[in-house]
Amino acid sequence: MDRNGTKDAYQLIIDAIDEGTYRPGDRLVESELADRFGVSRTPVREALQRLETQALLTRDGRSLIVASLSHDQMAELYAVRTELEALAARLAAQHAAREEINVLRDMIAEDRDLLDDARALSRANRRFHEQIHRASHNRYLVQQLGMVHRSMALMATTSLAADGRGPAALDEHETIVAAIADRDGDRAAEALRQHLSTAFEVRLREEARRI
Repeated sequence: MDRNGTKDAYQLIIDAIDEGTYRPGDRLVESELADRFGVSRTPVREALQRLETQALLTRDGRSLIVASLSHDQMAELYAVRTELEALAARLAAQHAAREEINVLRDMIAEDRDLLDDARALSRANRRFHEQIHRASHNRYLVQQLGMVHRSMALMATTSLAADGRGPAALDEHETIVAAIADRDGDRAAEALRQHLSTAFEVRLREEARRI
């Protein structure tokens, strides 16, 4: 944490967007955020400026609002995420410790208890993917994936809320972890690519239904 608390304010706002407290189009007011999080306005102001620079917030007149992703932006984001995560899975197959693989397996087992709660399952899904990122043991890749996943928070809904998607996604997670455990980088990368391709397709179908 910085001495003035900037990092804390930034992370608090990111978490609030990620958890759906603030959704695309919602206006963020400096004084309200300071009161909500119990911090002074200066670190909140600096955090908002940083988030605007990262395109997570945008201007609506003089107000800052949570940005939303266009169809093309969502497609571009999935394209980048898919390749980076496939690389993470490939590296995890090479470098993950046995204990890290055990943690991934335990996560899947625990996440099956969350199938009736799409929001909780979405949070668990992020933790699972982040564990694969860490298991790649490549700090630069983890950093880039962190940026991608921050942008993923701008999607107003989770694909895991679609009918039947939760159980299928966890089965796909098992396929990815089995490949990592077998030290088969090619299979792990392909399983991760297929997993995200399916998730993207589900999002597109859900989007089409809302048109």
